[in-house]
Amino acid sequence: MGEPEAGSEFAIGAAAAAGPMADTQYILPNDIGVSSLDCREAFRLLSPTERLYAHHLSRAAWYGGLAVLLQTSPEAPYIYALLSRLFRAQDPDELRQHALAEGLTEEEYQAFLVYAAGVYSNMGNYKSFGDTKFVPNLPKEKLERVILGSKAAQQHPGEVRGLWQTCGELMFSLEPRLRHLGLGKEGITTYFSGDCTMEDAKLAQDFLDSQNLSAYNTRLFKAVDQDGKPCYEVRLASVLGTEPALDSEMTSKLKSHEFRGSRFQVTRGDYAPILHKVVEHLEKAKTYAANSHQEQMLAQYIESFTQGSIEAHKRGSRFWIQDKGPIVESYIGFIESYRDPFGSRGEFEGFVAMVNKAMSAKFERLVASAEQLLKELPWPPAFEKDKFLTPDFTSLDVLTFAGSGIPAGINIPNYDDLRQTEGFKNVSLGNVLAVAYATQREKLTFLEEEDKDLYIRWKGPSFDVQVGLHELLGHGSGKLFVQDEKGAFNFDQKTVINPETGEQIQSWYRSGETWDSKFSTIASSYEECRAESVGLYLCLHPQVLEIFGFEGADAEDVIYVNWLNMVRAGLLALEFYTPEASNWRQAHMQARFVILRVLLEAGEGLVTITPTTGSDGRPDARVRLDRSKIRSVGKPALERFLRRLQVLKSTGDVSGGRALYEGYAAVTDAPPECFLSLRDTVLLRKESRKLIVQPNTRLEALWEHRGGLQLARGPGKAIWGDSYLSPCHSPPQAKPQAKTLASTITTITTTVHGHADDKMGTEV
Repeated sequence: MGEPEAGSEFAIGAAAAAGPMADTQYILPNDIGVSSLDCREAFRLLSPTERLYAHHLSRAAWYGGLAVLLQTSPEAPYIYALLSRLFRAQDPDELRQHALAEGLTEEEYQAFLVYAAGVYSNMGNYKSFGDTKFVPNLPKEKLERVILGSKAAQQHPGEVRGLWQTCGELMFSLEPRLRHLGLGKEGITTYFSGDCTMEDAKLAQDFLDSQNLSAYNTRLFKAVDQDGKPCYEVRLASVLGTEPALDSEMTSKLKSHEFRGSRFQVTRGDYAPILHKVVEHLEKAKTYAANSHQEQMLAQYIESFTQGSIEAHKRGSRFWIQDKGPIVESYIGFIESYRDPFGSRGEFEGFVAMVNKAMSAKFERLVASAEQLLKELPWPPAFEKDKFLTPDFTSLDVLTFAGSGIPAGINIPNYDDLRQTEGFKNVSLGNVLAVAYATQREKLTFLEEEDKDLYIRWKGPSFDVQVGLHELLGHGSGKLFVQDEKGAFNFDQKTVINPETGEQIQSWYRSGETWDSKFSTIASSYEECRAESVGLYLCLHPQVLEIFGFEGADAEDVIYVNWLNMVRAGLLALEFYTPEASNWRQAHMQARFVILRVLLEAGEGLVTITPTTGSDGRPDARVRLDRSKIRSVGKPALERFLRRLQVLKSTGDVSGGRALYEGYAAVTDAPPECFLSLRDTVLLRKESRKLIVQPNTRLEALWEHRGGLQLARGPGKAIWGDSYLSPCHSPPQAKPQAKTLASTITTITTTVHGHADDKMGTEV
């Protein structure tokens, strides 16, 4: 647990705009911030074997990350392949000369480079944070001239023209349904076929629950047979397709099922050519594993990706949990469900990182205090896990994070049954946080002048505290009341009382039900809100601040900036709300808006938002937090809210949970805040998120001389490389869409200046 109808053409520079805010919502500005993710020193300290382990895990992650293109939009794989063809044939400086000769201005060519960098950074043409589409900020006909006149088009005319014809229109289209990710009329998704609705998604989830199948590694495709009967294909991600699975746990699942008047066919082989490469590098990584836990973990991941088995991935996750304090940490699979409109299917991600020992020591002290701190949370002991399973909590410097975006911290695995009985791990991604800390005073919006210097000084330290509490004691706390397949309960029905009603427990999770499957569309955001609230609540505890080295006035400043950052984020969150569809496009930002609403509701002047006019004469706003009332007004309000969140989650009370959460998440123009009007101000003042450039590793041969010949010896050594874009080669069984993708993606590297080189070495 880390944002309109198809076919029309749209160019930002053209006269026909999609709306008054289209130029800022749907383009990436030419001056967008770019930051490099530095882990050079941590990588240098690895042994040769550890470097090889990290290298092959990184290769597996980058290959698997290509699946995200197929999980984002129909055109994303083709855009990626087209860009890769262009930059493989010509470096950016050479392509620039060609573009200028074709009539582009310097600004238009820079806009094209920014667009390409955005596609690479988000692994698709929709923002990973907010799920909003972005389009090239130059006329379509100019980009077409550059592409069709490029060296790539001369070398591969049919392929380049075909790619452009496939993705060119959709690349620029901003028709209402295509502006955001969503299901049915609400947006675009590739987790479901285009004719699926939310009702289809609910039916499919009920079917999956009945078969004890997880949705994490699936997509759903709908058809109608000759009799008008709905037919659904549940397609599992795997290397294997229709081949017989000898003695596989999946054999009995791969067949046709009748369910509530519809037919469900369970198949597999989704992303097969990509997962083939993932498995290949996991096998190589296993050779350099540091212990049996890592070997067995990788063996189960290989089984999972080969067979399409989430149960195998769970077994691998058990070994991963048991692998305490590794020098090289990693996780890989279909993990987070934020971008599935229904909230059950996982986006592929894989990360590889090295331990930051200094910050990890602070987190270890937090873990040591966790059992005591859990008692401070505002719900009865019966609503907490029966036993606190001491987790790993480390600060990591990321080497590789393949997926649509990079979070600041992670609490995984996401499987409810493992989290309750086996435990979990927490990681804080230190070098990612370092990028997030960098704040320019002049770009700080919506704060009072007297708060800005304090905010800049303490944002980083307060964020360390918040991330630690959010992951360990937020996501790591709370119990789900479950009745298993034998009818046994994991709580005492006679003695456990609901503190909100004073009655015995009336609802719980049945066998096969999970948090995600039961709470579906609100599950991710609700859980992020619970974790964020825990962080705010427990940061008031002196013991927590002492662990992080803060006492006295400094501790009070950390608390103030942490709460101030949250209420400001609640206002900034309005960027990620779509009024036309009345929905939220980003789980974390929805959660922060809900917390803002709770604190505003507390009243007594704790939080105020005041519309103003900026020095530039345009609409502005100011957020104020009365630090003298954080404990007296803010804490009691948060305490009541947190208890309700946990009780509704523990009992699986979906109707109560929806009523509470969706009530606070509603965005209206009702006074005094007038949030819809404030949203226009937020969009006017918004700052684009930075693009993060990651490093790359490559293998370099070790040479020895024999009889006058220079021979390559052994597996070679893994060395630090330039920034990445991942390679992919096409195995013969590739399906058409994946084959086009796999056969044209090349090893281009991007730099912080927006250039691309073909410097990455060939693997030995």
